[in-house]
Amino acid sequence: MLRPEQMSKVSVTGSKRVMDPVIETVHDLNLLHVTDYDDTWEGFDPGDPVEGAEEASEKLVTVRSLESMLDVSDDDAGPTRIVTDEALESDLEEIREQVNDLDDERQELRQELREVEERIDAMSPFVDLGIDLDLLSGYDTLQVAVGHGQRDQIERALVDADDIRSHEVFAGDDTLAVFAYPSKHADDSALADALVGADFVSIEVPDAEGNPQNYVRDLEQEAQQIRSNLDSVEDELESLKLDAAGFLLAAEEKLSIDVQKTEAPLSFATTENAFIAEGWIPSERYTEFKATLKETVGDSVQVEELERASFSSDGSDHIREDIPAGPGGDGTGTPTAADGGDADEARADGGSAVVMRNDEPPTVQNNPGAVQPFEILVNAVSKPSYFELDPTVILFLTFPLLFGFMIGDLGYGLIYMGIGYFLWSKFDERPAFKSMGGVTLAAGLFTAIFGVLYGEIFGLHLISSYFWEGVLHMSHPPIEKGLSPATSEWALGWLVVSLLVGIVHLNIGYIFDFVENYELHDLKHAIFESASWILMLNGLWVWIFSDAVSGTAPDFLYTTFSADGIIPLGFNGFPTMELFTIPVVNAPFTLPLLVFFVGLALLVMGEPIEAVEFINVLVNVLSYTRIGAVMLAKAGMAFTVNLLFFGVYAVPSGHGDEWHFMLDHGPEYVLEHHSEATIMFGGLLHGDAATILIGLLVLVIGHLLVLLLGVTSAGLQAVRLEYVEFFNKFFQGGGREYEPFGYERRYTTED
Repeated sequence: MLRPEQMSKVSVTGSKRVMDPVIETVHDLNLLHVTDYDDTWEGFDPGDPVEGAEEASEKLVTVRSLESMLDVSDDDAGPTRIVTDEALESDLEEIREQVNDLDDERQELRQELREVEERIDAMSPFVDLGIDLDLLSGYDTLQVAVGHGQRDQIERALVDADDIRSHEVFAGDDTLAVFAYPSKHADDSALADALVGADFVSIEVPDAEGNPQNYVRDLEQEAQQIRSNLDSVEDELESLKLDAAGFLLAAEEKLSIDVQKTEAPLSFATTENAFIAEGWIPSERYTEFKATLKETVGDSVQVEELERASFSSDGSDHIREDIPAGPGGDGTGTPTAADGGDADEARADGGSAVVMRNDEPPTVQNNPGAVQPFEILVNAVSKPSYFELDPTVILFLTFPLLFGFMIGDLGYGLIYMGIGYFLWSKFDERPAFKSMGGVTLAAGLFTAIFGVLYGEIFGLHLISSYFWEGVLHMSHPPIEKGLSPATSEWALGWLVVSLLVGIVHLNIGYIFDFVENYELHDLKHAIFESASWILMLNGLWVWIFSDAVSGTAPDFLYTTFSADGIIPLGFNGFPTMELFTIPVVNAPFTLPLLVFFVGLALLVMGEPIEAVEFINVLVNVLSYTRIGAVMLAKAGMAFTVNLLFFGVYAVPSGHGDEWHFMLDHGPEYVLEHHSEATIMFGGLLHGDAATILIGLLVLVIGHLLVLLLGVTSAGLQAVRLEYVEFFNKFFQGGGREYEPFGYERRYTTED
């Protein structure tokens, strides 16, 4: 789980006359992640595409274009089918002609409709004005302007204009028409010049006659006719889509496979008579890979396992196992030009194993089924490098736990589980949605579990009342959130628990870093660069939780796990472990402090520049207190929603006020039977019918908001702790996706 599948680099060498069956076999196996030849070997050139590659590529472009025109999706596939070359020639051409003709007609109708709609929009000011169009132009002496503006400013400008003898302004709701009679010596732009200083935006008068409303009515009838014709074309295209979608998807798949096969030699190293292909396959599949090729091609091809990649955290210093020659492996053997070529032509270096390029192996994450959905959270940052530990299993163990703890409610948990199950079961063809469904399902499960332990369902303490207290006769549920004054010790205790979670989580991150540094370099580097942080982290926090600072640090750090604490484990803090007293300050120098400074010294010796970040062992752990803070915030939101609807009363107790929802009785009943009670809020439930209706809206909308904010707060905070605090200790990412040469058929079959 912590390591990806081990990968082996293999070489396939053979005569060019068997290259086609080799390509077919390797493609069908769908195992080889091909390494592209970089044209660095003397005497070797990249191969040429197989005959038919260009034609297949052109047809593939045509098919995808037709799918786009018809808006074909995976849901339109239908049953699998066999697509022959003859069908690609005849059926594809027939579909192309039909689709192109209908699409051309559709584009023409859409253009006509746009033009008519633009004319309708242009006519709307004249409809508002209500003046016949032929009255707005064609005068010898009158000048006319139509537009938008402030009428009083326009009137003032026309009165002040020397070239305007008289004028008249007609107004609609938003449009003005200005008729002006210019002076005898004025030019044709007299009106326009007069309106320059006014707030007026001119509109061009269309070349039309008659009533603008009638004109618009005619245009709308024309537009309706165009829409009707367009709908007919769309229906024809939809009908054609229903008939052709399955064929097009199958044709695309067949052509994609053909293009893959015909262009495969571009990645090979070739001579006049021979070829060499290299790539990565899972090591455990090597025997199957070699046996299948031998069975298909026989001795005309030679398959070798050149190297088996082990694990380190940096691709610049790969640790690779030598593959011995002979029955157990052929890595150090000499590749030959099988059947028809000169052996020397098929060697890159005159006799040693051929390696095209020292490329990093692709990463195939090796996680069991329940863990796999959490790969989406890791890959959202970056795919793990082949040479580093995969943290997916840690996210599987911690993310749902943190999320569930922060929400902790049976009702919310069941809803999250329902959403997760829906995504998981309904999106088999969309892996990202399916993975998010798995993550949500796990998060919802832990939310429900913690909800039972807290005794809450939708913020109400019904599980506590009816199960923990009613059935098991306990005084309270096993754990509480600590919102009320009577349970406030729990709130402080959860801050301590959050710190401990952070210490454990960060230790795992530093241990991962230690392992990677040890494998990449040696024990010395692992101690200086990783163990130093482990010593500082644990030394500092053991000192904080020790008697050495018990008088300075908050008491709840030491009482949370004491015999009388909320989690009675009998832990009252570590002993002082004093080594000597520091002069001047008269403070004890303890063993945990010594461990901390030893770690700091090792870090300075190994990575001096990182020493300035030593305070991270304190700050990073304190960052985990957001776990307890978010838990209290979400609990407070749910409590507020229920308080508004049901109402809450407080009853004094030995540890402070206890808060109770008024589920069965109103404030009057409570005050009558509990004289010491104080009503915090009467509750909308206990009002009149209108108040109850408002209360129901508050209850439903409020809990929906809490449900949604649970994702954006608890979910994001949990992810942040994983990405920022945990991943930063060891994770680099940058892994390559495993993309084997082959194709998983979905729409076609060869049978």
